Amino acid sequence: MRHDDLPTLELAFPGPERDRGVAAILSGHKTALTGLLEIYEHAKEAVPVAGQRFSVLDSEGRPAVTIMLVDVRVVPMKEIDDDFARSEGRGYSDAAEWRAAHKEFFRSDGVSEYLGHTPVINDDTLVVAERFRVVEPDESGVQ
Repeated sequence: MRHDDLPTLELAFPGPERDRGVAAILSGHKTALTGLLEIYEHAKEAVPVAGQRFSVLDSEGRPAVTIMLVDVRVVPMKEIDDDFARSEGRGYSDAAEWRAAHKEFFRSDGVSEYLGHTPVINDDTLVVAERFRVVEPDESGVQ
């Protein structure tokens, strides 16, 4: 399976935030990501499952790296622990810092515009917490 045959994944919005995220994946610092469950519901997209592969796009919309999900959980924000927060590769020192940054992002103008309203974000807000590993597009088998 080639990059072109895979579903795509876009981190944040095009620009510096996405570029930092892609660079963190490529460097091995980022092995986890988080999405707001409400965004999946709004887009009428199924929550991803372990074993799925995605072509992660850069800010220009080009495939940058292929990842395979190894763990996917839907949890309240308060259940994200320090280890997961650090695995996001964004320099979070702990879960509290991760929560503050994600609350800010999930309430951002871009997310609010996409949803058509500013979402209510608190410790009970459900997020999709995903762990992944980098793979070649045609690599087979889960490790």
